[in-house]
Amino acid sequence: MAGGTVLFTGFPGFIGTRVVRALLAADPKLSVAAVVEPRMAARARDVAVRLDGQRIEVLEGDIGERGLGIAADRLDSLRSEVTIAYHLAAIYDLAVPLDVLEVCAGCKKLERLNYVSTAYVAGDRKGVVYEHELALGQGFKNHYESTKFQAELWVRDAMDDVPVTIYRPAIVAGNSQSGETQKFDGPYYILRTISRAMRMGGRIPQFGASDAPFNVVPVDFVVSALVAAAADPETVGETLHLVDPDPITALELTKLLSREYAGKEPSVRLPPKVIERSLHMKSVRKAFSGAPPESIVYLNHSVRFDTRRADDLLARHGLHCPRFEEYVTPVVRFFREHEDDPAFAATG
Repeated sequence: MAGGTVLFTGFPGFIGTRVVRALLAADPKLSVAAVVEPRMAARARDVAVRLDGQRIEVLEGDIGERGLGIAADRLDSLRSEVTIAYHLAAIYDLAVPLDVLEVCAGCKKLERLNYVSTAYVAGDRKGVVYEHELALGQGFKNHYESTKFQAELWVRDAMDDVPVTIYRPAIVAGNSQSGETQKFDGPYYILRTISRAMRMGGRIPQFGASDAPFNVVPVDFVVSALVAAAADPETVGETLHLVDPDPITALELTKLLSREYAGKEPSVRLPPKVIERSLHMKSVRKAFSGAPPESIVYLNHSVRFDTRRADDLLARHGLHCPRFEEYVTPVVRFFREHEDDPAFAATG
């Protein structure tokens, strides 16, 4: 990739902001056209100025509308400028992927559409899930999974007309070096529960199946993979699991976080099915730091994601996913420094 324009959705999100920063750092001639909802435009412009205000254009639009809601004259010029597209925006509207695909299909110089899906398009499948698989009769744990599944079906159908790489990240945690994250959700619900238990002088609970893999990846690995794979001709048409190939179990996760934060292991076992049912009660959710009921499902779901193709392709760029044990210290340190800051609330 040398020069050209990147069409980008998902800016200024947690992953999106970091991908844009990495792209600009890798190519001084590159520019970014970020399609942003009007309600997010002011924040996007602030972030753009901090990164490189001269090379990031914030386009107010709506990725659920035909032409992405971009003014017709600017859309026409984009169709002759765009060389790379990244679609990271997480939206529940099923029309969205079709509108993005339509615009990408009309871009005369398009070399790649990088579509970020999720490993959890596997839904309620158990056992090993392979990168080439998608529709195998699975059900879904929530609306997010089902819409991402349908979107990936449409993206795969468009592969004859649009050069696509599909990425399926697992649950994304903070930076493996600094621990920096944008909000405390996912595994951070466990940290909040440990913190609450310590402040109340109670015992730390253990929840999550002892044999269920809990797949978490640091954001810097995901960003590096999205940038490197986009510039690799061999990744066109591929679906890559951006996951830990050897994940820790839910039991190990809680023990690691408890030892790192509290200096001791959990001492009381809570049946996961009971917790899952109880989380539908507001008082119980508060006790578990606002954790939604589906968060417990991910702690007790016996699924593994095969990564052989991703491993082979990313190894060419010196990339591999670190194990959670390797970066739990900065993750917990950052949480401890910011746990009382409302800006990091999962509902924010």
